[in-house]
Formats: sequence, C-alpha cells, structure tokens
Amino acid sequence: MINNMDKSKWQEKGYADEPIPAGTDLKAEIRRMCKEKNAVIMAHYYTQGEIQDIADFVGDSLALAQKAAQTDADIIVMCGVHFMGETNKILCPDKVVLVPDLNAKCSLAESCPADAFAKFVEEHPDHTVISYVNTTAATKAHTDVVVTSSNARQIVESFPKDEKIIFGPDQNLGGYINSITGRSMLLWNGACHVHEKFSLEKILQLKQEHPGAKILAHPECKGPVVRVADKVGSTAALLKFSISDPATEFIVATESGILQPMQKACPEKTFIPAPPNDSTCACNECNYMKLITMEKLYNCLKYEWPVVEVDADIARKAVKPIQRMLDISAKLGL
Repeated sequence: MINNMDKSKWQEKGYADEPIPAGTDLKAEIRRMCKEKNAVIMAHYYTQGEIQDIADFVGDSLALAQKAAQTDADIIVMCGVHFMGETNKILCPDKVVLVPDLNAKCSLAESCPADAFAKFVEEHPDHTVISYVNTTAATKAHTDVVVTSSNARQIVESFPKDEKIIFGPDQNLGGYINSITGRSMLLWNGACHVHEKFSLEKILQLKQEHPGAKILAHPECKGPVVRVADKVGSTAALLKFSISDPATEFIVATESGILQPMQKACPEKTFIPAPPNDSTCACNECNYMKLITMEKLYNCLKYEWPVVEVDADIARKAVKPIQRMLDISAKLGL
C-alpha cells in the first residue's frame, strides 16, 4: 500500500519516485506487469529509444489517438507528453490512463491557455475553430475539430473555401497549411520550442556538405526551413518517406527521437539531425519527452501512478472535436 508520506513525495516530484532493487531486469519486469495488469504501453516517436523499443505501439499523435480508441487493454500507459494522456483518457473514460511523469508537458500546449483561447474564440464568433492536438483538454473544449500534422491539410480542405477558420495554437503549422491550401485562417501565436530553433543557415551548410541528402522537415518548423525541404510532413510521414525514397542520406528537421525508427528501418541509410541555432545545446530534443525513463515507466506500472484525470465537463466537450477528427480521418482513409 502507498502511505500518505510516499504519495505526498510523489506529488511533489510529479512521478513515483521509489527505489528499484539492484539487478532488476526492467524490461522483463515491465513486460510481466503489462501481462498481469492487461496494460498496453504506447509511446511517441520523440521518446527515448529504449522506451520506443519496449512499447507495444509507437506512433505520432494521430496514430496514438486512433490506437487508444481501439484498445481492449484495461490500463494505457502513455509514454509521451501530458496532453496525449488526456486525449487517451477522453477517448477511453472507463480505462486507467497513466503517464510516467507529470512534468512531461508540451511547450505548444502551454502557449495556448484555455481561458485566453476561449476569449480569442469569443472575439471571432463567426469562425470555425480548429485546434492542433498539441493542446490541453481544456483548450480542446473550445474547439470544433482537432487536427494533427498528419491530417491538418485534409481536414482544413474538408471545409468550404470561404469558411472562416481559427487555427491554433501552432502559427508555423497554420501558416504552412494556409500556404498550401490558399486559405487565410486566423492563427493563434504559438510555437513548439524544438521546431522553432532549427537553423536554416546550418541546414543549408549541411546540404552543401551532403549534396545528395534530402531535407525532411516537420511543418511545425519556421517557414524558411519548410520552404527548403524536399519533404514536409508529420513524423509518421517523414518516416515513411525516408523508407520509400531512394536517397541514402537525409537531413532531418524534427525532434531527434525519430532518428531511431528511421535508422532501425533503414540501417544502410544515413540520417543527419538538423542543427539548432544554438550549437551548445541539445535544442533538437524535446526535454519533456526525454523525461520518460525506464525507471519511471517501471514505477508507474508498479504503483499505477500518476493517473490522468480529466474534468467530466471538459471531457464531455473535448471528446466531440477529437471524435470528429477521428471520423473525418477514417472517412479520408488517413
């Protein structure tokens, strides 16, 4: 049993901080607990390699949401950032949803507080509201339809051309969608702290050094980086392109966690992480995603904490735009 002192310590730290006996085979124990508890581990492509390796399913935000809606597991352990756990809980209200570390937040979601976004929406009452999945449940509650980078273009294009649309919170993704669809969506001023920092100058320098390399960029990158890319797409789309394209070298402008599945799928190819403006930092890594460790995953499963809870009223409102996204994606074959 968990005593109050232990739980208080966990709540202060944001994760179950308990000693693990020396010599514990973490992989074997995690798999054993999954089997015993009928738990499924889902991981985003940006998590550490060993987390991706032990997960039952690895994917981007759209795939993770689709998988959560279909799973028959009793417990979902979401190895990713907090909004992903919220999305799982909203889609699976009767399941236990765990996240290994409550500190694993998202800079993009944090850039769009629900109260400020609600006021923004109220100021433009004649607009359809599209929110990127990288938002809190409370922000999604003020939304008509949710999108991911995998389906944003198709969902935007499913609306009439003269539809007035608010798009939030990623101004770079929204600007990219505007540029390829000819829309004039009203954009919230938010951005991802990782994708904002890639250096166009250094990417072009790498291209000179590797003239045969193709540049892969996530649409959360700034416009100048996106415009020089050979392929722009979600993490899943970039992975698929890197596998199918005959090029043997790729410069990858997205979070470095995707390099593992790329290299795993194509060991004969070379994947070069795009450098950030500040060469002294690991700015092409999401420090929030990297908070998920094997030790935290082990304790999370063992003690079934931290648990993701979503306010019932917020969940009731947020499930509608999430389900609408899943329905449109299914109709479009995404």
